[in-house]
Amino acid sequence: MAQHLAGIRVALTGPRKSKEMSLLVEKMGGIPLVRPAQGTVFLDDRNIRDGLVSWISDTPDWAVLTTGMGLDALFDMAEDMEVAGQLLDALSESSIAARGYKTVNALRKRKLSPLVRDDDGSTDGLIRELESHDLAGKKVILQLHGETAPKLVNWLQEQGAEVRQVLPYRHVPPEDHELEQLLNEIVNREVDAVAFTSGPQVRFLTAYATSQGKLEQMLQAFREGVVPASVGKVTANAMREEGIEALVVPEEEKMGALIVELGRYYAAAHVDKA
Repeated sequence: MAQHLAGIRVALTGPRKSKEMSLLVEKMGGIPLVRPAQGTVFLDDRNIRDGLVSWISDTPDWAVLTTGMGLDALFDMAEDMEVAGQLLDALSESSIAARGYKTVNALRKRKLSPLVRDDDGSTDGLIRELESHDLAGKKVILQLHGETAPKLVNWLQEQGAEVRQVLPYRHVPPEDHELEQLLNEIVNREVDAVAFTSGPQVRFLTAYATSQGKLEQMLQAFREGVVPASVGKVTANAMREEGIEALVVPEEEKMGALIVELGRYYAAAHVDKA
């Protein structure tokens, strides 16, 4: 494998698949630094059960689905509660809006297809595609994953929709000392690139930087040398909202593709300097 990351120090902020990503960085000549910016993701059983009961007993006009993993978690719980058939019926009776190809694939597995889907994998893209639909007075179930989506919720409510939220998972922030180490390495330019794999990682890091009075220092580091990389468009959008413009975003939203694309970025930068 080409040594496009030779000597490059890459901070890996995702807790999932960090070993596999580290190995790929090493194979490309880089130095992986595992720096979790997101804690364990806990399944919120009570929230799911309550959400499913509400969903099935009061079928919404619209089901707005934002993650494939979240939808799979809902069906797993529905199977456990022996109401999976009722959930499928409720979805079949609703207009469906979906964000992201993984959500569309999760629907396809169940022989369902969305009436509306985003145009770029982002919440903004989903809102753009929903704008032509009349949501006034409509009952909307919003399936999220790990964190709230105030922008989407506010927009739906501004359209006159009655919104209920279901969050199958809850993201937990990492220990402060882990964020402190990553933040200091970024500010002191002790890492060359930071690979983000989810929006919560970005938000936890920027919230911690703000609490330490170092947000502008961190943003400046990202503008002036430390390469911010994103696993896909959704995470890149979350980065942009926090003031960080991703310089590396692979076409295929996969962690391996992120590292390969990062290698291409450095290879191209090396050619430009030559």
